[in-house]
Amino acid sequence: MPAATPLMTTLVAGLSVALLLGVAARRAGLPTILGYLLAGVVIGPYTPGIYGDMAVAAELAELGIILLMFGVGLHFSPRELAGARGVAVPGALGQMAVAMLLGWGLALWWGWGHGAGLFFGLSLAVASTVVMLRALEERGESSTPLGHVAIGWLVVEDLAMVLALALAPLASALLRGDTQPGAGLWLDALGTLAKAAGFVTLMLLLGSRALPWGLSLVASLRSRELFSLAALVAALGVAFAAHAVFGVSLALGAFLAGMALGQSPLSQKAAEQTLPLRDAFAVLFFVSVGMLVRPAILWESPGALLATLAVVVVGKALAAGLLGWALGLGKRGALTMAAALGQIGEFSFVLAGLGLAEGLLPAAGRDLILAAALLSIALNPLLFALVDRLAPKSGG
Repeated sequence: MPAATPLMTTLVAGLSVALLLGVAARRAGLPTILGYLLAGVVIGPYTPGIYGDMAVAAELAELGIILLMFGVGLHFSPRELAGARGVAVPGALGQMAVAMLLGWGLALWWGWGHGAGLFFGLSLAVASTVVMLRALEERGESSTPLGHVAIGWLVVEDLAMVLALALAPLASALLRGDTQPGAGLWLDALGTLAKAAGFVTLMLLLGSRALPWGLSLVASLRSRELFSLAALVAALGVAFAAHAVFGVSLALGAFLAGMALGQSPLSQKAAEQTLPLRDAFAVLFFVSVGMLVRPAILWESPGALLATLAVVVVGKALAAGLLGWALGLGKRGALTMAAALGQIGEFSFVLAGLGLAEGLLPAAGRDLILAAALLSIALNPLLFALVDRLAPKSGG
């Protein structure tokens, strides 16, 4: 790869190979996502030939997450978010607790210790935003009451991850037992939580007025390109500020920016203007996942990989389905939630990297998480096909 052009090489190689393998997957009757994931493996550092820059691919994938969550927020009002809390809050927290305990148990079974168990379990507990939203949009369910519950579930998971990342250094110090956490760690954790709460409050109270006003002002100039630029600046700018200033995730920042702009009559136009970029960068997200995977894990630790995959695709999905049914979603709603949450993604990579950096999660744990992410994402369309067989739309 030319050293001076990592961005161009990654874009061209990633999108070209994704196109070829996506077409091949489609013609074979397989999900196109599988082709995108395999494209990432092909251009990744663990296979010979042309390869992309992993750091660049990760940043491009973040753009896809931002634009996707911004688009979802445009069609989601604060009232709908509040209405979904009765199912989303207990459902998300309960499902995450079950998955975390299952992953923690596996880590202890393998002799990794409680520190590794904490990071391994948390990494298996949170679903991929991109995969879940893409599936709901393809099925026409993102704007339905069930879709609102699913998105609310995602928001709760996102906030829980903000909490987990804020407390991770403190928990690591306690679990290692090699140091007593000082007042600084406690203050850092509390400060992060306070900033996250402040950002959410700021967006709901001030952003819902300022962002629609700014978009309307640009729209009055009757320039298509300026309007598109304004929509992109709103999505990317708020997401970046949310992460850099307030310490929350880019996805949550973009979602709240979209929700604030959703109060404007121009929200539909903003969604249409950003759609082509959302689709292109969503593909790059799946390519970036494939690039992270070390294929050798498939034959080096097949038993451990199957056990990890079982926690994600069976244990986590079953917990989500049972909780959804108990909370009144009905048969089809519960099965849809089970399928939607039977995978892991972007937050899992962040947690795995943090656990490795803290010296608690072994490298094998990270490899298992990444491989399980690829396989669970590839299997996700099959879970939705099973939902349609067990509970057709006409059957409710």
